Amino acid sequence: MHAKKINIAVDGYSSCGKSTIAKGLAKALGYTYIDSGAMYRAVALHAIRNGWITPESINEEVLREQIGGIQIDFKPNEVGSQDTYLNGENVEKEIRSLEAADGASRVSTIGFVRQALVRLQQEMGKDKGVVMDGRDIGNVVFPEAEMKLFLTASPETRAKRRFDEMVARGENPRYEEVLANVKERDKRDTTRVESPLYQADDAWVLDNTHLGIEEQLQRALEMFNKITTKK
Repeated sequence: MHAKKINIAVDGYSSCGKSTIAKGLAKALGYTYIDSGAMYRAVALHAIRNGWITPESINEEVLREQIGGIQIDFKPNEVGSQDTYLNGENVEKEIRSLEAADGASRVSTIGFVRQALVRLQQEMGKDKGVVMDGRDIGNVVFPEAEMKLFLTASPETRAKRRFDEMVARGENPRYEEVLANVKERDKRDTTRVESPLYQADDAWVLDNTHLGIEEQLQRALEMFNKITTKK
């Protein structure tokens, strides 16, 4: 395999399958996968549990005081992927709720939250061999990443994917609400002042509206081989 490890940044809109492609790449290459979105969801979950986030407001003052004490780790699980731990507790299931997703989108607009998590993410990637997905990985976290992917798909396709995931978990969502949430997150992600979502100049765009997982992974691996062969 390739001797010299690189960092791979996977960015894109919500519910584009970023984690699926990032996990697939990490597994195929023997790299470490880091879900940056899970980190924001974990911060949001902690804030929700403590009453710092309500549907109406966020208590930024308390969050700023407490952000340094929020510990987030990733540990392998028995099915070969990894779970997110918040202060030592496995919160993988809790952070996948719509409430945590919306909370993550809201706390991610706050500068000091992003700065704290970016520092942690950069530390995780300093030895290379990392695949990280999120909204600002190629632009802010790993601007020097040797490979950058930017995923996109239609809002309707993304809402249907998230709807199906939620149903599979035993939830009872309404498609219209999920689609509205997808569009709201797109607006929030692309217009926020702190690290808005946008495609890096040197990113490779992959529109997966009509692509299956295997085909996406194959294209991404071909790109990896091109990049690493050049080096």
